[in-house]
Amino acid sequence: MSRIKEDYRSLTGPQKAAIMMLSLGEDHSAKLFAMMDDEEIRELSQIMANLGTIGSTLVERLFVDFADAISNTGSLVGSYDTTERLLMRSLPKDRVDLIMEEIRGPAGRTMWDKLGNVNEQVLANYLKNEYPQTVAVVLSKIKPDHASRVLSLLPENFAMEVIMRMLHMEAVQKEVLDGVEKTLRTEFMSNLARTAKRDAHEMMAEIFNNLDRNTESRFITALEERSRESAEKIKQLMFTFEDLKRLDAQGVQTLLRHVEKDKLGLALKGASDPVKEMFFGNMSERAGKMLREDMEAMGPVRLREVDEAQNSIVTLAKELSNSGQIVISEGKEDDELVY
Repeated sequence: MSRIKEDYRSLTGPQKAAIMMLSLGEDHSAKLFAMMDDEEIRELSQIMANLGTIGSTLVERLFVDFADAISNTGSLVGSYDTTERLLMRSLPKDRVDLIMEEIRGPAGRTMWDKLGNVNEQVLANYLKNEYPQTVAVVLSKIKPDHASRVLSLLPENFAMEVIMRMLHMEAVQKEVLDGVEKTLRTEFMSNLARTAKRDAHEMMAEIFNNLDRNTESRFITALEERSRESAEKIKQLMFTFEDLKRLDAQGVQTLLRHVEKDKLGLALKGASDPVKEMFFGNMSERAGKMLREDMEAMGPVRLREVDEAQNSIVTLAKELSNSGQIVISEGKEDDELVY
């Protein structure tokens, strides 16, 4: 956990207030929270949840500065759990849940600030299912460089609809803007915050997925020696290029429509025969022949390049799965299709 600067002079006013709230204890803090509005609580909670460890010397200096009387409060740890526990003493659970979901999500004081910190692919995956007018409003409110990246990831016809709406968009009424903001908060940000509460093994599985084969194998082997149970959990959660065998024919064809052909050829150079046949079996004879010729023309390729190509296709498959365009079964018996 991060450690806040020990220099008292470097602390901002909100940081001092957050440390004070944590050090007062649940009963006193609860009374103070009850007198604040939602925006003040959100701002203070965001800072509290990210304080990390606060040294006792700094806490004492703060109290001396405020009251010139209190000291020896010991060290504090600001975390999501301690912040949530304090809030629960003075606010209804549904209100606390909303506040905690927001501070667990992307940083930012306003909704538009928060959107600016959302990965463009994640934001594009959400917006492509919204009305073009709604997307036009959102893109007009975020920074141009971020908006451009999101726009480039939207389906072309849909993106053109959005562009036309933006070109002819007049001043957005406050009621409309409030409606869009409310929808983003309740449907998008809350889901984004919930998905942020991730299992540690799931997080490590994603990290391992992006390692090259040698490094991945080395780490897994070392982990097995320390904790075989954790190693097994991670292996079960990992999704590799070979796991694409779990796609049905429709899923493979959807993936083929989105993947870059040069990356596919490079990825298949290091794939097993069943995976190769799966891809070739879902191509036309002409397309399959051309891809085989391209692969032969590549000659020997570096394993690192093959890994990078395979990882990019795996990432694409996950994105298509998350957006509901393909289904990746878990390989269990009850996932099999019956015709």
